[in-house]
Amino acid sequence: MKSAYELAMERLAKSDPETSRPLTPEKKARLAEIDLVYKGKLAEREIFLKKQLDEAYAAQKAEEVDKIQKQLASERARLEEDREEEKERVRRAK
Repeated sequence: MKSAYELAMERLAKSDPETSRPLTPEKKARLAEIDLVYKGKLAEREIFLKKQLDEAYAAQKAEEVDKIQKQLASERARLEEDREEEKERVRRAK
């Protein structure tokens, strides 16, 4: 008897056969490379913005602190979205 998870995975494989294809070693390597590139980009932005954040804290500028925190969250979300889009392009490539 199959579990609900197994049944759902079978239905998913039938509905979109592209997603059930195993990844080639080249694609796996490219996905890992994409993760590393975007991890570096995120670290670079965090370092830059945390420096500004520390300066704003030292100057006791609450509005600027909020602005920088929102910018940091926004850039983190944007970079993660960009990373996932690029990874999806690699997964769908033939």
